[in-house]
Amino acid sequence: MAEQKGKILVIGGGISGMTTALEAAEVGYDVILVEKNPTLGGRVSRFYQYFPKLCPPLCGLEINYRRLKPNPYIQTLTSSEVESISGDAGKYTVTIKTSPTYVNEKCTACDKCTEVCPAESPNAHNYGMDNSKAIFLPHKMAHPARYVIDREACPPSCSKCVEACEYDAIDLQMQAKTTEVEVASIVYATGWKPYDASKIDHLGFGKVPNVINNVMMERLAHGQGPTAGQILRPSDNKKVETVAFVQCAGSRDENHLPYCSSICCLASLKQAGYIRQANPDAKIFIFYIDIRSPGKYEEFAANIQKDESITMVKGKVAKVTEGQNGGVVVEAEDILNGGKVNLEVDMLVLATGMESSLKGVPMPDVVQLDENGFVAPNLQKHGILSAGVAKFPGDVNSSIQDSTGTALKAIQTVVGN
Repeated sequence: MAEQKGKILVIGGGISGMTTALEAAEVGYDVILVEKNPTLGGRVSRFYQYFPKLCPPLCGLEINYRRLKPNPYIQTLTSSEVESISGDAGKYTVTIKTSPTYVNEKCTACDKCTEVCPAESPNAHNYGMDNSKAIFLPHKMAHPARYVIDREACPPSCSKCVEACEYDAIDLQMQAKTTEVEVASIVYATGWKPYDASKIDHLGFGKVPNVINNVMMERLAHGQGPTAGQILRPSDNKKVETVAFVQCAGSRDENHLPYCSSICCLASLKQAGYIRQANPDAKIFIFYIDIRSPGKYEEFAANIQKDESITMVKGKVAKVTEGQNGGVVVEAEDILNGGKVNLEVDMLVLATGMESSLKGVPMPDVVQLDENGFVAPNLQKHGILSAGVAKFPGDVNSSIQDSTGTALKAIQTVVGN
């Protein structure tokens, strides 16, 4: 084992950040893992299934949690964000702010606090499609398994949760705290966010009932989602019989995201499978420009498209409007058959692209973002690295592989300084 000369800071506790941190820590290097949310897992913790094997991602996350918990070389700071970075490779000074969750490490997740809580707020884990109590466990596989309080949702002077807690785990006076650390290398593993589909005027998101995006569809299919895994449309909880998908919703468009996010086609094909499993009689229509399923995913895509209940329509969607009884009317071109399509479905799913989580976020001077908000390696100072989708859009498998390589580069920075 190389002699320790400095620590590695990993910013972002999703699948890429955890992989980078674990790979470095498991060969004996000190790592500080910083995550802005109260729990680790990132976007992957909200998925229903991975492709192409279609297995639940929580299995993979649980393995990482088991690797993480006993490792003495990893310090994890959740509900935390980097406020400033100064210095150079080998000796970066970083200021980290940790926000209060109002629940301390004594929490046993017994749930007695939620039983007495009178207030609710939108459930962020389910993209606001249902509500949770103002004191809540972010999700059942949360790590750390500790409750969080949304203070803005709490009624003034309410302390019912404090009275119900038998373990003195709730501290309504908890304050933010600031930590300053010195590190040799910094890895950005800040992941992505779904592009704001409400900016795409003609596709009806936020205006036409029962138009949702692809990350919401993942939660609808999930057994821990807002409908307990049933594919029901949001407006009236009706079982969907017909569903349309719109590919490249904002992607490959100079007015929105100019690049291809590389996984949207596969995600929609996977989600078409969710619907067919939940309702074998359902009919599905996928409007696409072209289907991109590189390498090993080609067979997966081909198998889904063989389904006679899935109709592929090559052409752009021109307009989305509200139909009768909560339906969604889709007007689109049909290039292969010539002419236009006017179709009414129960629900419309927009395959929105992956946007950098850092786009529009003020950054330290030592970090440079490219024109799309990604931490491009060629723009960075020595010792500033990026992993997974912080670098550019990709699938989970490629992000894990990239993060393993990034861990090695971070170690090389430590050793070389």
